[in-house]
Amino acid sequence: MGTKIDTIFTEILELLLLAKYADKNNKPLLINKAIAKLDCLKFFLQIAWEIKALDNKKFTHLSQPLIEIGRMLGGSRHRL
Repeated sequence: MGTKIDTIFTEILELLLLAKYADKNNKPLLINKAIAKLDCLKFFLQIAWEIKALDNKKFTHLSQPLIEIGRMLGGSRHRL
């Protein structure tokens, strides 16, 4: 499961980098894909926590920044 989480995280970074340089027509699509991937990442982290692959402290430490990133991406989406 760790590999899946790492892969999704890398895909989010790639989408955000592509969105940074995308034209106005493609930027919303890339931001929306990044938001969907972020939701997947949060889902897999929660599964890892539920099966005790992550302890409470690590889960909280990882989840808090992801929530903030989601807010930032949502704000970016609304400004486009």
